[in-house]
This record gives sequence, structure tokens and C-alpha cells, in this order.
Amino acid sequence: MAVASMIIQNRKNAMHWQTRLIHSNAKAPSGFRSLATPVARGSTVIFDSVAQATDDWHQSERGYTYGLFGSPTVLELGARIAELEGAHHSFIVPGGQAAISIVYLALCRAGSHVLLPANAYGPSHDLATGTLRAFGVTVETYDPLIGGDIERLIRPETTLIWTESPGSITMEIQDVPAIAAVGRSHGIPVALDNTYAGGVLFDAFRHGVDISIQALTKYIGGHSDVLLGSVSVASRELYERVGTAWSQLGMGVSPDEASLALRGLQTLGIRLERLERTALAVAQWLADQPEVDKVLHPALTEAPGHDLWKRDFTGSASVFSIIFRHEISPDQVACFVDALRLFKIGYSWGGVTALALTYPGLGRPDAESGDRLVRLNVGLEEPGDLIADLDQALGSAMRQPTTGR
Repeated sequence: MAVASMIIQNRKNAMHWQTRLIHSNAKAPSGFRSLATPVARGSTVIFDSVAQATDDWHQSERGYTYGLFGSPTVLELGARIAELEGAHHSFIVPGGQAAISIVYLALCRAGSHVLLPANAYGPSHDLATGTLRAFGVTVETYDPLIGGDIERLIRPETTLIWTESPGSITMEIQDVPAIAAVGRSHGIPVALDNTYAGGVLFDAFRHGVDISIQALTKYIGGHSDVLLGSVSVASRELYERVGTAWSQLGMGVSPDEASLALRGLQTLGIRLERLERTALAVAQWLADQPEVDKVLHPALTEAPGHDLWKRDFTGSASVFSIIFRHEISPDQVACFVDALRLFKIGYSWGGVTALALTYPGLGRPDAESGDRLVRLNVGLEEPGDLIADLDQALGSAMRQPTTGR
């Protein structure tokens, strides 16, 4: 049959079955109500008229325009994070490093000066010495314990101050309120990597922070199966600045990943409570072991920064570090980690499984302890089982020769 005849026939009767595959009138019955947030997938958003068609990232205010700016599933996750943190708005991004990158690119330009604590997340340093340096941005590292004295490092061209408390791996507690006060007095935004606190154990905005980022991969996701991040802002002005950078960088996220994070949010409270109890039990046991020199857990009274932690935090998390005594060789430290059975060797933290990792050659102010440092993350295992695992691993390590590498 000729194409024209087929068209006429379709008009007289019904659409061709191949067309009906795309333009179907069949719909599921309405009225289904579920406790789970629906997973809304899609790139193209359709409009009722040409007049309504816009290309605008302000979807929370002006309606949906394109899937890259977030489906209802993603925007609900952002709204839930903003509600949790008390933020003006939270942007959802593909990971923690994406969150860090957006903050840099939103607030810096060629010639900008940024202050970054020396104990910050390693990839943030890599971005500072790589891409940002190539773009003419100067990132200066500072002593994380500087507190209000950070004022002496402020320059006319300083556009951003980063904080991270506790510090990645070495767990220093910063005087964030004092640093935030300095930033506010100079009109410089202060950003915090608040991943350790899961957005709840440290109230970033009440303590004066302007931007709070999280790797939702950690506690919000909670099961080591998503890669997501969030950027939460305190004001409308920062919403516009960060949002513009976010929209131009094309950092869309999968609604399936957002759905898993929404599910993780529902159990965040009970998981954090259990993880805190387990971590404290394990840390206290390790503090009594003769092979261990220091336990870097801020909730322990003898730990550095404990007074600031007690003042500013409402709880502690699952991750902490230990430093072995000087007599313990790097080979013995590696043997200790290799001998662990329940603790798996891997990066990240905040999931249900215990993890351990060494950090030889750690580029920090106290770098000489890097070969003797192990970061531990407890999971939802029973504390007694984790302690037994650590005990047998210590025994294996101590049977190794003490010669250095």
C-alpha cells in the first residue's frame, strides 16, 4: 500500500500500531499511594504551549524545564537535605568532589585567593594545585587549628575560605565559628565540608557557615552503593551564584541514585546512633592497647580538639584514626590491615561494613606519623566482633619483624 494511502486509512480508522506505541491513550488507574518517593526519569520536559517553554534552572520556583536540572525525585532529595540542614536551598550533584568543585568555580575567578585547611580532603588539594592553578586561582593552605587568627591570612583578593571539621584522616577539630566570624567581617563566604556530621551532628548554618557540602555517598546513602553530593547554601545570593555555576557545568544526577539516598535518609538517625556507640567502644578498646600511640577520635576526652568537639557537635560518627607507636614499623602496620577479616580494605566510609586503610606518605603537617596511621570506619557489625578482629590482627602484626621498609 502506498504511504499516502496508509496515512488516509489511519486518519479514517485509528493510528498505526507503531505510532500508538509512542502516543498511547492507555494509562494506569490513578489513586496509588506509596510510602516511597516515585522515581521520575526523563530528559525532555513537555509544555502545554510555546509560551510556556523556557530554559531555566530555577525549577523549584518556575517549574520543570529540562531533566538535567532535576526530576521530582532529585528535587525532593534536595529539599529534604535543605530541610535537614536548615539551608536556603540544596543542590544535588554527582559526588562530594563535584560539590567541592562547584563551590570553587562559583566563588572564584582568575586572580582569586582561597584559604584551604592543610588537613582537607585530598582531591580538594589536587583540584587546587591542578585545574585551579591553571586558571589563575591561588589556593593557600593553612593550619587547621588557626581559629580566629586566620584573619592575618586574608588578602584583598580572598574570595573563599574552606573549612573541614573533623579533618580528613587526621581528624582535627576546627574552630569553625571563629573562622566564620572572620569571613563574615570581611564579606568572604566560608564553606564547610560537613560530610563527617551527615548534615546533623554539626549545625553548619547556626555556627555561621555560608555553604555546607556533603558527600551523600557516605551517611545519607549509607550502604556504599551510591555516588552523590550536595551543596547547601545559606542565602538567596549564594543560591544564585552557586546555581548558575551548577547549571552551566551540566552536573545532572540519576533519579535512581537520588531514590536510594531518599531511602537512606529514613534510617539515618538510627544508623548514626548505632555507629557512634560502636565507634566509641572500638576506639576506647584501641586506646588501651600498648601498640597504639594515639586514637584520633574527637569524642574521647584525651583526643586533640575534644573541647571544641564537645562545644559544637551533638554526636560523633563512625570514622576515626589510630597512630601506632614509633617502634611499630610500616611493614607491621600494613600487616595489621592485611590481617583484618571483618574490616575490609577500601576508601570511603559511612556504610554498613567496617573499613580500614593506611596512608603512607601522608602530606600533612604531622606527616612523619603517616606511615603509622590507619583510618578505621566501623559498620553495623557487633562491637565485640570488630574488637576481636582488631585483636587478632594486632597479634599477627606483632609477630612480624620490626625493621622499616
